[in-house]
Amino acid sequence: MKKFIIILLIIGLIITGFFVFTPKKENKDLTKVKVAEVTHSIFYAPQYIAHSLGYFEEEGLDVEIILTSGADKVTAAVLSGDVQIGFCGSESTIYNYNQGNKDYLINFAGLTKKDGSFLVAREKTENFKLEDLKGKHIIGGRKGGMPAMTLEYALNINGIKSSATNIDTSIDFASMSGAFIGGTGDYVALFEPTASELEKEGYGYIVASIGELGGDVPYTTYNAKKSYIEQNPKIIEGFTKAIQKGLDYVHNHTSKEIAENIKDYFPDTKEEDLINIVQRYKDIDSWYDTTYISEKDFKHIEEIVKNAGELDKKAPYSKLVNNEYAKK
Repeated sequence: MKKFIIILLIIGLIITGFFVFTPKKENKDLTKVKVAEVTHSIFYAPQYIAHSLGYFEEEGLDVEIILTSGADKVTAAVLSGDVQIGFCGSESTIYNYNQGNKDYLINFAGLTKKDGSFLVAREKTENFKLEDLKGKHIIGGRKGGMPAMTLEYALNINGIKSSATNIDTSIDFASMSGAFIGGTGDYVALFEPTASELEKEGYGYIVASIGELGGDVPYTTYNAKKSYIEQNPKIIEGFTKAIQKGLDYVHNHTSKEIAENIKDYFPDTKEEDLINIVQRYKDIDSWYDTTYISEKDFKHIEEIVKNAGELDKKAPYSKLVNNEYAKK
């Protein structure tokens, strides 16, 4: 009798273990899509909201977000087919088109409408003015990158010649904060949460939003190869709808609610800091209301790139922007 009871207990444990530890089967009804993101930042909160709240799954998509530092590397990943969708500055699609690529990249959804980097000063500055940058060494990011070009544009339209400052474009994106901590530069342009982390640790002070200085542009957009968009309209439509849901959420919820739903994407950032950073991006009106990319904003980004001497000729908005699935 005792042996029989023991056998039943063992069988029960085996069955219980089976149900508890068997991993969930992959949902074969979802279409796998890989997205290369240019950097991992709270700036992209609507994307992480869409991912965490299951908006992509609602559209039949299993989305994997892969960090691919640098817009040039994102472009390479999309063109090679390593990923299906790129997430970076729309200027990269202009460069790609002007290089004569027949299967060029097309922007199909906008997310952020301002530069998301903040200017961090080594010394505490009261009432910061752009004139304070004259004669200073600024770590601006790579040559042809939006933070450096947006800052240069802001200086130029305010009557400050590029030669009056030293915008250093020799340091790669991933090394900028480390270089600044190590003693290089008087200022550095950083995204969140890195900018706030430096300030909290006493290495610098946030003095300005580069996005507010530069104005509205399709700063970070989703792009894909022309052929991929033509061959996969349902994926592009579903992806765009999911991002729109993410945008709707951040515009209709508090910073605390947003932070609660994206905190797993930033495990090293304290929730209080996360809330403050989200609010900072809300305060500068960082995110588009809809995924629609206007011709006005597209032309403005070309102005910024041209001002930096990185644009030989303008690219046609009608070819590089596909708003078919965007809500105006």
